[in-house]
Amino acid sequence: MTSHLPWFTAWGIEFSSPIKNVFSIVTEVNEHRINNRWLMVNYDVLASEIHLWNTWYSLRCNERDEKMVAKTPDTEFIRILSGTNQINKAFERAGISEGDFKAWIIFLPNLQLGNGFGNLSIPNEIYNSHTKDALRLIENLGGKMLAKRPIPTEAGLSRVGVEHQGNKSTLEMENLFISHVGLSDLR
Repeated sequence: MTSHLPWFTAWGIEFSSPIKNVFSIVTEVNEHRINNRWLMVNYDVLASEIHLWNTWYSLRCNERDEKMVAKTPDTEFIRILSGTNQINKAFERAGISEGDFKAWIIFLPNLQLGNGFGNLSIPNEIYNSHTKDALRLIENLGGKMLAKRPIPTEAGLSRVGVEHQGNKSTLEMENLFISHVGLSDLR
């Protein structure tokens, strides 16, 4: 399955200096993004393409079933990514913070779900078709694009609130991130 998943629509951004004012960065993103399907998250909280597509799938299911806790898809995605149903805690965990010098710009595709995650039809060109808009947003933020893809880290697990003991393999950490997504809808 992993070899058939295209890159998720996420682009790494590196700022010229650490973030001093989160509100001003968020305001800048909101001012220059096309719609509320664009957002920014902390650099460490994304683990992999599978993690991103699973989080996105949960978002789309909540949208379809009209069961979103948040009012907008960008906030709902951050909430699910954080493994909580508390919006404030979600932003503490997955949002950008003072001192961050890297982040992810994310676009949430509005694709149809089909008959389950394994039967999704995700266009292979989805990443490339949104890169121009992502680069424009990165440029407006005064950053540069990072030529990297998400990887699971212990810092990321801690950031989203996963209690774990160190020395996990990459696969074990990825599984912890994906499992943590499921906690977001425990009520």
